[in-house]
Amino acid sequence: MRIVKWEGVYPALTTKFTADGQLDIPAFLHNIEVQVEAGVDGIIIGGSLGESSTLSHEERLTLTKAALKAVGQEVDVLLNIAEGSTADAIKLAHAAEAIGAHGLMLLPPMMYKPTEGELINYFTTIAEATQLPIMLYNNPVDYKTEITATVFDALAPVQNIQAVKESTRDISNVTRLKNRFGNRFKILCGVDTLAMEELVMGADGWVAGLVDAFPHETVAIYRLIKAGRIEEARVIYRWFLPILELDINPQLVQNIKLAEVLNGIGTEYVRPPRQMLSGAERERVLNILQTGLAQRPTLPKITTLKAATV
Repeated sequence: MRIVKWEGVYPALTTKFTADGQLDIPAFLHNIEVQVEAGVDGIIIGGSLGESSTLSHEERLTLTKAALKAVGQEVDVLLNIAEGSTADAIKLAHAAEAIGAHGLMLLPPMMYKPTEGELINYFTTIAEATQLPIMLYNNPVDYKTEITATVFDALAPVQNIQAVKESTRDISNVTRLKNRFGNRFKILCGVDTLAMEELVMGADGWVAGLVDAFPHETVAIYRLIKAGRIEEARVIYRWFLPILELDINPQLVQNIKLAEVLNGIGTEYVRPPRQMLSGAERERVLNILQTGLAQRPTLPKITTLKAATV
């Protein structure tokens, strides 16, 4: 079984569709291949940015199999699990393991706010049903359930729960987790607009959104920070921030897909109830992206800065 390091840049992939709403596997793989060439360390399939609520289990597995075949020897390929019941989550975890996925990202139960005891039981039961390594997704802002320090205490003995996507919006939580647990849980920043700050404070990786459209810039920021070249990273990050703010928006999927199109590595089609951007909002987002593209910085040479080892 592949060892997932939980370090580096992990794109939360968008799902590519055709005009009639079918999976567009060639476009999906083209985007992944550009990101792998840029130096990402893993990919996450079927997250909220991947429009998971509109994807069937079969479609998620189809995407995962295609990614494993294309880049599975080069990067970690993870499948997201966001289900309403423990049984459905276990079913998808078993299916992911059967097709050779390298790991899972696991959300709290959807459509129900569990007690801490229920949450501990949910995560533990799923983890014990699979050998795959797991990253929990802690996003109380969007999903209204927080994975507290008490929950992490209870989960510490579960060896295949290995990492957390930290999206509480509280930068200090990186330090709290490090102080309390040391390196027991790897921490990956899950909020694009806080990534540099959390990486400087010791986060191990970055689950990124705008990386789908700007992989080279995202990887450069990560590797420069880990190499201690903070000022060089800061220059790129300051340029990037107006674009990164498109990730903390209800239309983040549409925003990022439009950015992918402008960079020639995506399509704009979404599944209902989402609709593609239009009118004044589309013009606003286009202006942010076009302004950024016109001022795109020259990146320093980073090929000798290996992610997760510097």
